[in-house]
Amino acid sequence: MTKADIVDIISKGTGLTKVETAAVVDGLLLTIAHALKNGDRVEIRKFGTFCLRERKEKHVINPKTGKMMDIPHRIVPDFKPSPQLKEEVLEALTTSGKFQSDTQSVTQPDAQIQTEKPDKEQDQEQDQNKTEPPPSLDFEWDDDFFKLE
Repeated sequence: MTKADIVDIISKGTGLTKVETAAVVDGLLLTIAHALKNGDRVEIRKFGTFCLRERKEKHVINPKTGKMMDIPHRIVPDFKPSPQLKEEVLEALTTSGKFQSDTQSVTQPDAQIQTEKPDKEQDQEQDQNKTEPPPSLDFEWDDDFFKLE
């Protein structure tokens, strides 16, 4: 899902124009980014918390060259989902059959993990196999989700 998809869904659910909705979404994202730049954490109830995490310096092998390299100490943005969001995602995946409880993994039948970049023949073959349109976005507006507490 892209930001444009999010804007489209919210616009349909609220009756706002796409331009107005895009301004709100951009404002939200800029506010979160600004707070993180100032070292603050952003907690959105029933959704999750955006915060900063410290990553220690580490020594790793560069997979391209096989040589040792140092990754310096750094601070990175992080997101921790709320228990409600975790529960809703798990329930949705379990109900849809995309979650296999015996292996504790999420399955995506159309997605394949590729470790190497595909060559032109594989790209052309994959393009020819794509005959189905992308799935439509299902959206049910939940007024309780947006209530301020």
